[in-house]
Order: sequence, then structure tokens, then C-alpha cells
Amino acid sequence: MARVRYGARTEAEISAARASSSRLPDIWSTGVVAVWESDPDAVAAVLPPPLKPTERPLVRASISKVDLSGYPLGAGSVAVAALHDGREGWYPLVMPMTHERALIGGREVFGEPKKLGEVGVERDGLVVRAVLARHGIAFVEVRGAVDGPLPLPEPAQKLDFYFKFLPAVDGQGFDADPVLVHCTRNEKFRKLEKFTGDVVLRESMYDPVADLPVRRVVELTIGEKTSDQRGRVAERVSAQALLPYIHQRYDDPQQILDGPPAGSA
Repeated sequence: MARVRYGARTEAEISAARASSSRLPDIWSTGVVAVWESDPDAVAAVLPPPLKPTERPLVRASISKVDLSGYPLGAGSVAVAALHDGREGWYPLVMPMTHERALIGGREVFGEPKKLGEVGVERDGLVVRAVLARHGIAFVEVRGAVDGPLPLPEPAQKLDFYFKFLPAVDGQGFDADPVLVHCTRNEKFRKLEKFTGDVVLRESMYDPVADLPVRRVVELTIGEKTSDQRGRVAERVSAQALLPYIHQRYDDPQQILDGPPAGSA
């Protein structure tokens, strides 16, 4: 009988897949990073407990083209600075990806708030333009002109915070207590430049990052970097405390908080 591809994998196949994933080569991306100071109350309002705001109300947009052989990927995120257990990091609100393959793994393994979207990074000479878009709305646009190179930073470790959960089968809350994930990334650069420009936030009911206004641009860079990531469960969190924030994950908040939309079967 021909092999049934939905059938069980052998132990040897599972072990081989694990081994190959642990030996991935460096994957380089070209990306724009914009950091700005926003409204302190707005930043605090989007942080589910036990996350707390940092001293500076910072927001960061990352917009990248990833150099995957035969499988080019656009990847982005909009995150706010956050604090947990004495450690500073970033809490992403939305992470647009151009392919489902990148979306599924991050959501199911780490709890990343990934969604399918459009991600663009363009450079024409000194002119830079980068965009995050979904549902036909370019809700973040970063644009400017390159000033010159920056010294390459030393390899560094960055921290992101995610909440991993499953909505309950009966539609009431969660199947189990959610967990707060600490995801660490080891980053190294081979090129980094600064540029002067601005950050444009456009209104979107699906991705309302315009609620985090640009008070002052802190950093605009374009560079080439590679990174890895590893996650760990930092703690289990209160389901009741997290529930009011779950709409951040979905385009239709009624998928978790209420009944089906009016008029649906």
C-alpha cells in the first residue's frame, strides 16, 4: 500500500526532523525599526496583567524582509515596552506575516499574535519606505532618507512577552489557565544605518495602533540582522485578568467574548 501521508510518523522521522531544526543556518533579514515615545496612559492601557509599563512609554514597529531561500517572507510587529518580574522587554500587539507557514508555528508554539498581512520594505538609493498593511489599510508607514552608517552593535539578547492560551470549547473563557511566555532572541547585525523621517499611523478597526500616537521619534534604523529565538513559560496567569484583553488577538472580538455576529447561521 502506498504511504498514507496523514498517517503517523516513525520515531526515526520525528528525531530527524528535530535534529534538522536544531541546526538551522543563519537567516538574514533586511528590516526597518522605528521607536517612538507615545502617550503613557495609552501604553499602560494595552498591557494585560501581570505586565507593567516601563519608565518610558515606548512603541516599536519592526518591518522586515526575511531571506528564506525560495520562500521570501515579510514579517512585522508593533510592540510596546513592558516590564515583568524585574525584566524589561516588548509586548507585541500585532505581528503581520505574509505567509501562513510563519504564522501558524509562532501562534501555536509561543502564543505570538501573528496575523496574515502585507509587509513591505523598499529602498531606492537613500530613500526608505516600509509598510505594514492588513485589510487594504497601511496602518503603519515609516519613511525617510538614510543619513549614514552606524557602528555595528555587539550581539545582544532581546526579550518579548506573549500570552499563550486556547479559547474554551463552550465559548466561555479558556480551556486552561493561560501562560505568560518569555521569548528571548539572540540578535547580531552585519549592517546598520540610521535615517531621518517620520512614522505615519493610519486608522484601522482591525489594527488600531493609531491609539498609540507618535509623540517623539526616538530611533529610525535600517539594517541587516539574524536572530534565533527560544521561549519558556514564565508563569500561569489569571484567566479573568487576561480575558478583557483577548480581543487584541482577533479581528472579530465576538469570536471569544460573545455569541456569533448578528445574521450568522
